[in-house]
Amino acid sequence: MTAVELRLTGGTVHLPAGPVAADVGVRDGRIVAIGSVPDAARTISCTGLDILPGVIDTQVHFREPGLEHKEDLASGSEAAVMGGIVGVFEMPNTKPNTDSAAAIGDKLARAAGRMWCDHAFYVGATNHNAADLAELERLPGTAGVKIFMGASTGDLLVSDESILAQVLASGHRRVAIHAEDEGRMQERLGERVPGDPASHPVWRDDESALKATRRILALARAARRRIHVLHVSTPAELELLATAKDIASCEVTPQHLTLAGEDAYPRLGSFAQMNPPIRSRAHRDGLWHWLAQGVPDILGSDHAPHTREEKARPYPDSPSGMPGVQTMLPLMLDHVAAGRLTLARLIDLTSAGPQRVFGLVGKGRIALGYDADLTVVDLGKRWTVDAAWLRSRSRWSPFEGAELAGKPIGTIVRGQVAMWEDELGQAPRGEPMRFEAVEYG
Repeated sequence: MTAVELRLTGGTVHLPAGPVAADVGVRDGRIVAIGSVPDAARTISCTGLDILPGVIDTQVHFREPGLEHKEDLASGSEAAVMGGIVGVFEMPNTKPNTDSAAAIGDKLARAAGRMWCDHAFYVGATNHNAADLAELERLPGTAGVKIFMGASTGDLLVSDESILAQVLASGHRRVAIHAEDEGRMQERLGERVPGDPASHPVWRDDESALKATRRILALARAARRRIHVLHVSTPAELELLATAKDIASCEVTPQHLTLAGEDAYPRLGSFAQMNPPIRSRAHRDGLWHWLAQGVPDILGSDHAPHTREEKARPYPDSPSGMPGVQTMLPLMLDHVAAGRLTLARLIDLTSAGPQRVFGLVGKGRIALGYDADLTVVDLGKRWTVDAAWLRSRSRWSPFEGAELAGKPIGTIVRGQVAMWEDELGQAPRGEPMRFEAVEYG
């Protein structure tokens, strides 16, 4: 028997059945032993630390190709592993859009040897590619199809009812949805107050989100197509989605669970601007209520970086979006420390949930035969987010200065140490993620 290449020892290991004191042995990128591992080529002491299934962020915008001044696949994935993330699903609103086999192939080629974490790329639905989506969604390295019902421009905006129906009729994998109603937002453009980003959630109001979610649920049922509603920002949507679990899964973000408009807009101005918007404290508390009821399936960062100079433009000329991939896990560990959710629920949202919803192969749990994707955290670590720690090319965060409890200590991707104690590993070794729907038909 080939010797174990890596042993993590002394930590609390979070298995599907619960936490245990055990070693984890790794060989050829997979978990081969859980329990007592007597010897290994390399041993890492995890005394006092918790070993979680590798955290997966299912919504990031790494901006390459075309917008590399904001971010690229290398810098975005570096930020990911610094924050304890082992894998990401990357979004299609690049320049050019990721809406064809050639564009997916280009991203996979760009990622090879440059991305620190494992990865998959969404293909964007457009007004012109609906007939091709059944084939495109099955390309290796593809996370599935993404629909922008609002908040996008050009071909990636699909708001027409007949085109949406065509998109949902083409293919079988779960479709990711940005659910804001473009028609309502166009009608309400006058609600934007120049120079006042606090008017952003007035313009993009609750009804614009709820109306789009109602529409896409009805269309999904007609097409008998499973959907995944991204970055839900209103309690009313979660109440509705709780009645549609047979057809729809959904996601919330750390930003919507952490920030409240009453504080965020006076303090951060346009740096708090994102789509869907940061809403009121009552909205935030409502999201926590439905999270406690088990409705959200996944936590995604919606990492969407822009430069400081771009974000500092007067509203509404300022772009929407904020960095988040590096702070997602630290923020949620702080919520765990505050008693707002359990560590087991966090694991479900960030590891087991992505595997279950999207059919990832070999990911999402610590178990024999699975990829050795491990996120090592210090639950008791108290620290402050500072600019020097941030690795996104944008080099800012709405959470700079936040004092948090709980920090990622190590990120291990298929047995390779991508980060340990804020130091990157030797080389980026991320690979495309695999999906049951692609691997097995």
